[in-house]
Amino acid sequence: MNIPGIILLRQNFLIILVFFGMVLSGLIYLNNIQCSCNQQITEQVIIKSKWKQKTFGLRSSSGLFYNQPSALVLGRTDVAPVTSWSAPIIWEGTFDSTLIDSIYKHQNLTIATTVFALGKYTRFVKDFLESAEKYYFVGFRVHYYLFTDKPESVPEVKMGENRSLTVRKVPSLNRWQDISMNRMEKLEKLIEDELSSEADYIFCLDIDTKFYGRWGAESLGRLVGVIHPWFFDAPRDRFTYERRPVSQAYIPAEEGDYYYAGAAFGGSLKDVHHLTKTCRENLNIDAARSIEAVWQEESHLNKYFLLNKPSKLLSPEYMWRDINEGAAQIKIIRFTNVPKNYAEVRPNP
Repeated sequence: MNIPGIILLRQNFLIILVFFGMVLSGLIYLNNIQCSCNQQITEQVIIKSKWKQKTFGLRSSSGLFYNQPSALVLGRTDVAPVTSWSAPIIWEGTFDSTLIDSIYKHQNLTIATTVFALGKYTRFVKDFLESAEKYYFVGFRVHYYLFTDKPESVPEVKMGENRSLTVRKVPSLNRWQDISMNRMEKLEKLIEDELSSEADYIFCLDIDTKFYGRWGAESLGRLVGVIHPWFFDAPRDRFTYERRPVSQAYIPAEEGDYYYAGAAFGGSLKDVHHLTKTCRENLNIDAARSIEAVWQEESHLNKYFLLNKPSKLLSPEYMWRDINEGAAQIKIIRFTNVPKNYAEVRPNP
């Protein structure tokens, strides 16, 4: 073969080689995109299934007898039964416990409930658990998670059927403010590491409290806040929000819906996980700047609820200030603080 023919043959070979190289590169690129898409779809499925909840709808039992609901009378005229964003506010007289229980009990739900008892606060564990066993989600599966630095001081309390208590040891802390701020991180990790496969809802409560009346399925919701007993009838400019703009918990005087109690909140695992994660991140940002919000985690909780409206609010019946105090709007006291000498039980002023 002459020289021009050899050159032409080489050129054709190079053209064919380049063509197949481009085809192969394209196939590899398309395969990578497909794998990436499949991975994203798989991750999305995993994430969604991680927070998957039982969805039965609001199904009632046949043959159930209860009072007929009214489209004209709401049951209470002295309180607001709904927020401006259409979330229900639960008061005595605004729900039918027979109907509510028939809807939720057949769903076989598990309610995780967390409390923290550090230092001298272990003295409140017995009353909390004994009263909870009498009034709190009676007839439902409840799993209490007690975080304490003194597991040996936790008294034995008889649990009912489908009720259990898990005690977790945590380090002691020298300031009650640190105990408060540390709680969000512990709750976030508990939900991530354990509860996603074990519970349907979670409520986070203070231990220095006691139940005096029903707390049941009427409180279940996607994101649940409790109206603070000292501010339920106060204008927003009297709320003790964090007012310093340098804090992540800052709320201006002209803003705010309700003042929520840090002693009780809850909801679905997904929503409470997002709440605790967001509050923990904002607490860390403040701490890095040597800032401590006026009411620690409660301040950050109120900022979160301002931007992420609760789907259900519980009236102050669900977190009252003292069993011996009353108010015209409070027809029943369900859950209340226990009177105490803060200077004596807290590790610092």
